[in-house]
Amino acid sequence: MAVQKTLGDFALDVRFRSTAAVTALFGPSGAGKTSIVNAIAGLLTPERGHIAIGDAVLFDSKKRISVSAHRRRVRVVFQESRLFPHLNVRQNLVYGRWIAGHSAGEKLDEVAKLLGLEALFSRRPRALSGGERQRVAIGRALLADPTALLLDEPLASLDAARKQEIIPYLERLVATARIPILYVSHAREEIERLAGTVVMLDGGRVKAVEEVKR
Repeated sequence: MAVQKTLGDFALDVRFRSTAAVTALFGPSGAGKTSIVNAIAGLLTPERGHIAIGDAVLFDSKKRISVSAHRRRVRVVFQESRLFPHLNVRQNLVYGRWIAGHSAGEKLDEVAKLLGLEALFSRRPRALSGGERQRVAIGRALLADPTALLLDEPLASLDAARKQEIIPYLERLVATARIPILYVSHAREEIERLAGTVVMLDGGRVKAVEEVKR
C-alpha cells in the first residue's frame, strides 16, 4: 500500500508491501497505526495512493477506485470487543455469519474450537473476562467471511494475566489462518510472537520494514 492523508496537524505518508501471513504495524501512540487500519478498512479515504490485498484493489486515486467499506470484506477487531450486550456468545458469533450472508454451520464449530469458545456459548458479554470478550470478537470477525483480518491493538485494554491468556489462541489463529492478518501493537513481545513482517512507524512515516526471524 502507499497512501497520503492529512488529518489536522498530522500527515500520514506511508508506503510498504508485505507477503507475510501476519504483518505487524509497530510504533508509539500517534505513529499512524490506526489511520492505516482505517484506510484499509475503508473508514478513512486517502487523498492519494493505492491499497490492494492480493489482486483486489481497494483504493487507487489515479484510477478513481474507492471500494466502499461494506464491500471490502475486511474485518476489524478493535481494542474494545464491541459485542452486543443483549446477545449471548453464540448469538454474537452467528451475527458474523449473518453479515456474510451465510447460516451458521460447521464453520461456527470450527471457529469456536479454535478460540476455545464452546463452553461460553450461553454467556452474555458482561459475564466474560476481557480476554474472553476479545476472543469472541475475533471469532465473530472470522465468521463474517473476511478477505483480511485487521487486529487494532486487541490486547491493549487487557491486564498482563489476560494477555497471557489470549496470546496462545492468537498463535493458533496465526498458524491456521488462510487470510492475511494485519496486527497493530506497540508491545514488542506480541509482535515477536505473532508477526512475520514488522512495519516500523513513527510520526506518520515508515521508518523500517523488518522480517521476524525465529
